[in-house]
Parts: sequence; C-alpha cells; structure tokens
Amino acid sequence: MNGRIYLADAQKRFQESRTQCERALAQVPAELWNVRLDPESNSLNTLLLHLSGNLLSRWRGFLTSDGEKPDRDRDSEFEDPEGLTQQALMDRWTRGWTCLFETLSSLSDEDLDRIVTIRSQPLTVVEAINRQLAHYAYHAGQVVFLAKHLTGHLAGGLWQTLSVARHGSAAFNAEMAKKHGI
Repeated sequence: MNGRIYLADAQKRFQESRTQCERALAQVPAELWNVRLDPESNSLNTLLLHLSGNLLSRWRGFLTSDGEKPDRDRDSEFEDPEGLTQQALMDRWTRGWTCLFETLSSLSDEDLDRIVTIRSQPLTVVEAINRQLAHYAYHAGQVVFLAKHLTGHLAGGLWQTLSVARHGSAAFNAEMAKKHGI
C-alpha cells in the first residue's frame, strides 16, 4: 500500500473521531460537562482533558521522543479541575488535534517503517498511529454515549443522531447507492 494513501486515511479517521465528539458536545449544555454517571466514570470534561493530554503528549516530537512526555500528568486528567473554563478546555482540545494533524502531515512514506516509542515500548510508526486511532475512537464512543445520555435525560432535549437514524437504514443505503451510481 502506498504510504500517502494510508496517511490520508488515518487523517480522515482521526478527523471523524474529532467531529463525532464535537457534534455530540454541541448538543450538551456546558453546565452538564462535569456530570459523572457514577464515581468511577468520566465526565465529558474528564474525557476531553484526557484526550487532549494524550494528543499533546503522543504527537509532540513523535519521531524523536517517547510519546509519554515527562511534563504530562496523566492521573490529573481524570480529576475534576477547579477553575478550568470550557473555553480553556476547548483551546487545549484544539491544540492537541492541531498537533496530531501537523505531525501526520509531516510524515513521509519512509517514516512509516521507523520505530517510535510510547511508554518505552518500541512500535513502528504505523503501529503507533493505529494504536492512537483505536484509542481515540474508543473515547469518542464514550463522549457520544455520555452526551446522548445527558442530553436526553438531564437536559430534557432531543438527541440529534450523529449517524444513520433508527429505522432509517434502508433509505440511507438507497441514497448511498444512488450517490455512487449503483
């Protein structure tokens, strides 16, 4: 496979996770972003803190330094920080994604076989990218689930689906077939 094709697809998949999160978050009132379903679960704030911390740690110096940066305090990402505004959180979120996309854009075909480290574990660049794709998709699912729950149950709103609506598969499939000339 051509490395450019792989990198373009990886960027597309990362962007899909980011977009899913942002579309879900847009439906939740800011005052509910700190709600936890139980003491061991994460709030939307926590998930965004963790994801942005991971993004900033993994993608800064991606080819030249361990992906777990010494200035990252991962454990604090799972606490409820006092005084963190929604704007500051979203600025950190944006910085993290910008770091990821700038790093991916800078990679060449030859870089894909290089070895990088994450928490002292050697991985090929492809393995490291795939690891992060899976990690971010996992947390994006959590964000969507929690946003849907909070919107429907605590905010009294109507959730706007982010994918094919219930009982809408046949119409969606017909539209896709038409779009692709099938």
